[in-house]
Amino acid sequence: MTNKQKIPGGDIEATFFSHLIELRARIIRAGGAVLIVFFSLIYWAPDIFCLLSSPLLKSLPRGGKMIVTDISGSFFVPMKVTMIVSIVVAFPIVLYQAWAFIAPGLYRHEKRLVIPLVVSSYALFLVGIAFAYFLVFPTVFQFMAHYNAPLGAEMNTDINSYLSFVLTMFLCFGITFEMPLAVVLLVHLGVVSLEKLKQSRPYAVVGSFVVAAIVTPPDVLSQVMLAISLVLLYEFGLIAARIFVKSPAHRNDE
Repeated sequence: MTNKQKIPGGDIEATFFSHLIELRARIIRAGGAVLIVFFSLIYWAPDIFCLLSSPLLKSLPRGGKMIVTDISGSFFVPMKVTMIVSIVVAFPIVLYQAWAFIAPGLYRHEKRLVIPLVVSSYALFLVGIAFAYFLVFPTVFQFMAHYNAPLGAEMNTDINSYLSFVLTMFLCFGITFEMPLAVVLLVHLGVVSLEKLKQSRPYAVVGSFVVAAIVTPPDVLSQVMLAISLVLLYEFGLIAARIFVKSPAHRNDE
């Protein structure tokens, strides 16, 4: 027989490997973007860390300072901070690479939903980080410094401990500020109605304080600020859902 026999599943296997090759290329490009930003900022790593530690240093009493308890801490901590900043700065490129990989498999209406979803999610996360840096940190650090003064103890913080605290708070508030987006998505996808979410306000308030107590460091002030932020963002999500999500009847008309 001169005709070649077709191997069952050959096309599927070729498609699978082509997707793997494309995925690898996308990951390399995303990682390359992060590394380019990192090496562009590495010279200013000490300045970046000083900017990050500024809210604490401004709140310390006279004579208070940050300390290094690890020999390599003064080098690696600024490097870690710079890498995290690089990931945040390059994240739009990372998201674009992820989008370019999954976009061919999406329907048109799904594509219209994904782009606003990704952009708003990234923007809200940055707003959460800014809220923690400009409002929460100065408030919490000043409170702790004044509370510590009557004890007669020096307030000297290790830079590794400070970095851990800051990253935890950034993550908590960054995710917290996704609340309006989560509410809009739940209503848009029909998982729960807007009226049901309005009726669940008391449970949302209690849940906000429970979540804040679990995820934040053990100080009451940051827990209260996170809980209040969650409650206000929940209300903002209800307003946004009322504005942007069409009613089922309106959807059927279309």
